[in-house]
Amino acid sequence: MTVAHLVEPCLVIDAWTPVADVDTLFRRDERLAAVVVARPDGPALLTRTALDTELTGVFGYGRSLHFRSAVSDLDLGDQLVLTAALPLTDAAQAVLRLPAERRQESFLVLGADGTPGVVTVARIFQELSSSFREIALRDPLTGLPNRRMLDERGAEVLEHADTPRDGALATRLAMLYVDLDGFKQVNDTLGHQAGDQLLVQFADRLVAGIRSQDLAARLGGDEFAVLLVDVTEEEAVALAERIVHLASDPFVVDGRSVHISASVGFALAEEVADEAALTPLDVLLRHADDAMLHAKDTGKSRVARLQAPGAAVQPARHAAIRRRLRDATHRGAFTLHYQPKLELVLGQITSVEALIRWSDEELGPVAPAEFIAVAERSGQITTIGSWVLDAACAQARRWLDDGTPLRVAINVSPAQLAATDVAQEVLDTLARHGVPPDLLQVEVTEGVAVTDARSATAQLLALETAGVHIHLDDFGTGYSSLSMLRELPISTLKVDRSIVARVDTDAAERHLLAGVVNAAHALGLAVVAEGVEREAQLVQIRELGMDGAQGYLLARPVPAEELPAAALSVEARWGRPAASPCVVRPRTPGPRGADADAGAAPASCRG
Repeated sequence: MTVAHLVEPCLVIDAWTPVADVDTLFRRDERLAAVVVARPDGPALLTRTALDTELTGVFGYGRSLHFRSAVSDLDLGDQLVLTAALPLTDAAQAVLRLPAERRQESFLVLGADGTPGVVTVARIFQELSSSFREIALRDPLTGLPNRRMLDERGAEVLEHADTPRDGALATRLAMLYVDLDGFKQVNDTLGHQAGDQLLVQFADRLVAGIRSQDLAARLGGDEFAVLLVDVTEEEAVALAERIVHLASDPFVVDGRSVHISASVGFALAEEVADEAALTPLDVLLRHADDAMLHAKDTGKSRVARLQAPGAAVQPARHAAIRRRLRDATHRGAFTLHYQPKLELVLGQITSVEALIRWSDEELGPVAPAEFIAVAERSGQITTIGSWVLDAACAQARRWLDDGTPLRVAINVSPAQLAATDVAQEVLDTLARHGVPPDLLQVEVTEGVAVTDARSATAQLLALETAGVHIHLDDFGTGYSSLSMLRELPISTLKVDRSIVARVDTDAAERHLLAGVVNAAHALGLAVVAEGVEREAQLVQIRELGMDGAQGYLLARPVPAEELPAAALSVEARWGRPAASPCVVRPRTPGPRGADADAGAAPASCRG
């Protein structure tokens, strides 16, 4: 996207035009914000604000002093001139590089033929914000709305449905929660690219199988939701059964016939009781989720619903996890594995991400995606988060003592930021282990924007001030916007694997990611790619100028004792970028004026 489509035509005047005549033009047309002055040495922009300043003068005599002056007598200064073909992200960078006293409301733009026009700074950043919002509202793989759009649309629909009519909701609503059975086996046997193809095909079937007024969304992984509007109980059941049938037809992936199924849970809004801690949509979605788990527990490839009005199904698996989580830390059931993050310019491993693992005597290995969700819902996430923080800091101290210091990243959930004084706990733990704050990276997900933005920002700012690096994790999956990236004290953007997944096979995805990288760099943020699984992806993200990479192609998470060998292997195999000139990108001021931490990547290779 370039500046060209934002340019507005502008009145051109001769440099010898009397100032009084230009003043009259502005007074007659309140919509006229600027004119282009055709000077012998090149065009310049004269804005209404700049002229008013000249005519006011220091002592209020400017209008008298310039009564007989021509526009050429005014000091228009050294102006920034943009070209119409300039990408928006480059234009934003050019504006941000200007000192405050030279920043204007509008700037002169020259077309390919030299035709002058004008563009406002507000329009440039508005368009950039729109590109971030588009990412935030759509799942990049399937094109379906994501959780953010479901929240927004659902809130609007529920608000209009709140008005009773003859003892019932004016608009009858239901939620379907869809989970694909056997999808993990597809990923494990055929690979993630085949899994992505299957998800896209299922999303197409899902949209074709519902009504025009309904909203289908991808929640993540192989989970989908459908908000049904103006629906009866019989219609909701019929739609849920149709989705089960659509999933049962074979999918063609890489020329192979693949069979999976779907478990669907549904909940009617009129049967769901309000819960003070959750929004009506969250309650409806949670009940549908519980019903889906019940469908899985009772055989899969079927539809299940709430067993009784106002009561949620409590799956045995979740109950067992919640029970065993209570004293898992005391039993020593948790361990940390560490996944290296490669700096693409330096070709070195200087940081790792700490990832929790749980193997229970009764349940066996339990995936983080499964027990973290239960822990957040039950409030046990605070205890688990404290254990991860302490264990990660202890390991960082050991590496420091061994003479091989590494920055360690830990994940902090929105629930932790909302429930505890995380900042003080982090600083106390660092002090107890004698670990410099610079060796800790705190990764927060986009959900911090909706949990308690004011509290979260204050705590993250306290950590940043102390020297801890703040990274925004899983970018592109839900809530990001340009304003959020400017407000939160973050230094690095970690782009979710769902966006990185098709960068080597889809030109549109590549252009989208290029816009994200350029916009982030314009804001002084470093960019790290998550979920890199193919060499072709690594080549593309190098060419796009990304600062770091992480994923199974480079290294899987390993125990601490195996990390040195894993890091050496990564550096030996992938540490050298493809032969191409590298352009050093100087460290730019971050959102709050501090030097941006590039995770520590001081330069980027543009190719």
